Amino acid sequence: MEDRKVVTIEDRIPTLKAQRKQRANRRLIVYLSIFFFLILLIIYFQSSLSHIRNVDVSGNNYVSQEEIQKLSGVDESISFWNVNTKKIAESIEKSKEISDAKVSRKFPATVLIEVTENERVAYLKKGSKYFPILQTGSILKALPKGDTPVSAPILMQWNESTELSDMAGELRKVKMSVINRISEIHYTPDDTKAFNLTLYMTDGYEVRTSITTFSEKVNSYPLIVNKLKDKPKGILYLNEGSWLEPYEEVKVEEKPES
Repeated sequence: MEDRKVVTIEDRIPTLKAQRKQRANRRLIVYLSIFFFLILLIIYFQSSLSHIRNVDVSGNNYVSQEEIQKLSGVDESISFWNVNTKKIAESIEKSKEISDAKVSRKFPATVLIEVTENERVAYLKKGSKYFPILQTGSILKALPKGDTPVSAPILMQWNESTELSDMAGELRKVKMSVINRISEIHYTPDDTKAFNLTLYMTDGYEVRTSITTFSEKVNSYPLIVNKLKDKPKGILYLNEGSWLEPYEEVKVEEKPES
C-alpha cells in the first residue's frame, strides 16, 4: 500500500491566508473601480461634457439650418440627457414651412433633426417681389432681394382675394410633377367666357381653364399632351371638355384702318 503524503493544517495556513488576501484585493479593486466610476459620472453630469455640442439638420431645402436650430431651442447649455425629442419636434413643426420633424439623439453629444418641408406650389408676384405660396395655402414673406422663384409657377395679375385663396387650395391638390411644368398662371376673368385662368407651360402650350375645376383638369394635362404629341402646339382648353387650337390657326384681330 502506497504511502500518502499528509499535509497538516499548519502547512496549509499560509496558502489559505494568501488566497484570502487575493480575494480581498480583488474586492477592493472592484469597489474602488465602482467608486471612481461613480465619481466620473457625477463629474460628467455636472460639467459641460454632457452638454449638446452638435446639431445636425437634414431634409431642409428652403429653411436654413440656423433657423431650424433656433426653432428647436437646442443649444450648448442643454444636457444631452435632458433633450426632450417630442417637444423639440413639436416646436419645429410650428413653422409654416415645416410639415414634419423627427428628432433623435446620437451619443455622446449630438442631436439629429430630420425635417420635411411643405412644398412651395407657386409664387405670387407683386411688383418686383415674389411671395411663396405653400401647399397648405399659407403665403410667406417675400423672397429676399435677388432671389428668384424656382420649381413652381408664378401667379400673375392676382391680389389677396377669395380667388387667390381658392387657387391656393386647388394648387395643393395638383401633383408636383405637374406643378413643375407650369411656368405662369394669369388671372384673366372675362364675363363673356367661362375660362378665367391662362397658364403658360414649360413645354410651349398655353392652357385656358377655370379655378373651380383647376386641380382635376390640370392633373390630366400630361396624359392629354401625350396624345397631342404629333400635333402642332397651341392653346389647350380644359373646361367641361378639352380641345386644342393650334397657334397657327389662332385668328389675330385685324387693326382698324385709320
